[in-house]
Amino acid sequence: MKISKILSLGSPRISFEVFPPKRQEISSFDDGRAESEMNKTKDVVSSLAKYAPSFISVTYGAAGGTTGANTCEIAKHVESCGVTALAHLTCINSTREKVALEVESFKKNKIENVLCLRGDLPRDRSKEDLCTAEFSHAIDLVNELKSHGLCLGGACYPEGHPECAHLRDDIKYLKDKVDAGLDFLATQMVFDNSILYSYLAKIRSAGIYVPIIAGVMPVINGKQISRICSLTGTMLPPRFRAIVDRFGDSPSQMAAAGIAYATEQIVDLFANGVENVHVYTMNKPEIAGAIMENLGAIIKG
Repeated sequence: MKISKILSLGSPRISFEVFPPKRQEISSFDDGRAESEMNKTKDVVSSLAKYAPSFISVTYGAAGGTTGANTCEIAKHVESCGVTALAHLTCINSTREKVALEVESFKKNKIENVLCLRGDLPRDRSKEDLCTAEFSHAIDLVNELKSHGLCLGGACYPEGHPECAHLRDDIKYLKDKVDAGLDFLATQMVFDNSILYSYLAKIRSAGIYVPIIAGVMPVINGKQISRICSLTGTMLPPRFRAIVDRFGDSPSQMAAAGIAYATEQIVDLFANGVENVHVYTMNKPEIAGAIMENLGAIIKG
């Protein structure tokens, strides 16, 4: 089913994200290990599917995308579990020919939802290289795919894109991207819902009316949070910093606190009219399961 259709159905909905094995884990020099890593990811998907999410997204990889074939394989498995798949597709290190092959593979495997992303700039390329790339921004990918009959999603950043100095400019570029043909948007993770509510008001005022899916990441490892925030530009509210300071050195306590915080955050989003929440599971179905159990009748009702 197209995600645009799912989002039109109303009522609180949860979706999940998984990532396929990294390229170094699927080297052709070790077919046994490659199969093992793929099977582990498929097991994660199968476990997540039991919670009946509205969809499961499958990431594409960093540095311009290094796991495209695996994204398609995992997305195909998502669909085989009876759940709608959203395949990420990055374009910064790609060509029109390669993108065409990716789209052909998606269609062949009945994957009809694609998240259009620029992707991270490869370490051996500078921002100046974007001027000569076939795809320099996500909008170029949207323009390339809009005639294929796919349901297209895009990313948005409540605290501004890390590479954009001013939020107003970032929202302008977002409006251009939506006008090019996006059907929905998914936000970068936020830990402070008030930032998201303010952002939603700003983008609606800018004339962006497509459905928005709010991104939430349950932090269960205190050591990861600094790296996550440095990469994404995400701010930690004082209340969450206190949780990390207090429980970050204890894996079990941090996991419990992170699950509780994410659950409370999702309940607040639902209560304030944000009907669709995307949980960055980090391939840990037990964490997603604990959140779903906490939400209980809120989701089922």
